[in-house]
Amino acid sequence: MNDSMTLYGYWRSSAAYRVRIGLNLKQLNYESISVHLVCNGGEQHDPQYREINASELVPVLLDGEVQLNQSLVILQYLDETYPDVLLIPDQTPLRYQALAMAQDIAIEIHPLNNLRVQQYLERALACEQEAKMDWIHYWVHQGFSALEEKLAKYRKTHGDSRYSLTDSPCIVDICLVPQVYNAQRFAVDMSPYPLINSIVDACNQLPAFIDAMPENQADAQG
Repeated sequence: MNDSMTLYGYWRSSAAYRVRIGLNLKQLNYESISVHLVCNGGEQHDPQYREINASELVPVLLDGEVQLNQSLVILQYLDETYPDVLLIPDQTPLRYQALAMAQDIAIEIHPLNNLRVQQYLERALACEQEAKMDWIHYWVHQGFSALEEKLAKYRKTHGDSRYSLTDSPCIVDICLVPQVYNAQRFAVDMSPYPLINSIVDACNQLPAFIDAMPENQADAQG
């Protein structure tokens, strides 16, 4: 284990939330450094943080001389570097099914609703709050409807599971829990997604997920 591991994140960032869960599941120690995405115009835009990530986004993981952004890449790096607990199943084709579902969430749903998209809707397009909420709800429902169907089809072939695809949480669950948290934050009706809800409820009983919750972070705000 590398004692120099550092995570730059923000308590309410879905992407940083994913990495916290992954680190916790692997029981890896790390220092958390907050990059406040709202105060003072957003600390992610500060020159000193741009030196760390020119994309001006969180998270960034430092592990010795390794410096990585992009949460899915960070999770894959953690699996390859600290393989005692795997976040991505190693069997084929299950490995690729898990990666595809994780990307359904992290690439297809999340980017359309993240902070900088919301700010663009407000500032550049002058969207009213109701229109912005309609945008968020539309894309969340598009993504979750497809994901609920995929999870149901997987169960018809492979049987029921407490978590998304396997008997222990994997990268799909790591991406799903923060996305549902985000949806609930924006009052998205989750009743059409019983499978998703049951998976998230199961995950949120585990210490690794509880410790990673936004409200349990040192920089959390009411």
